[in-house]
Amino acid sequence: MGNTIDPSLYLPTTNNQSNTNGKDNSILGKDDFLKLLMAEMQNQDPLSPMDNNEMIGQMAQFSTLEQITNLASSLEKLLNMEQQNQYITYSSFVGKNVTYHKLEDSDDPNGDPVVQEGHGVVSSVRFTGDSVEFVLTDGTVLEPANISEIQASSETPSTDKT
Repeated sequence: MGNTIDPSLYLPTTNNQSNTNGKDNSILGKDDFLKLLMAEMQNQDPLSPMDNNEMIGQMAQFSTLEQITNLASSLEKLLNMEQQNQYITYSSFVGKNVTYHKLEDSDDPNGDPVVQEGHGVVSSVRFTGDSVEFVLTDGTVLEPANISEIQASSETPSTDKT
């Protein structure tokens, strides 16, 4: 009896092959899983076919794999949109007067941090990896959590401590 498996259904071997598509060839995707399932169904023994429960289990696995892949793709898109939203929001801080409170290490014998208070005008916003930094005109670098008040640039920050 000849080979009844269509060679196009074979999985590619990873021996001495370069990865040209940028994907990890050691991970099976949903297309590979479907090819394996189809090959199994086409080449099963007619006298001893696949059990219905086994078939339903494999289809459930395929469905789960597809949904997880779709969920991961949707989450990635959502994260990209959120990052773009942050860029737009933080860019509006440029030219605004801000009041800030920043924890600084001190030479205090108890090791207590010192809270540096100040104000200034945001001259630029830096997006570095997953973090954002605000650079003031005097060179002070702040994180978003350091900013306690934002004012329009035409106003002068309040220095009244009453």
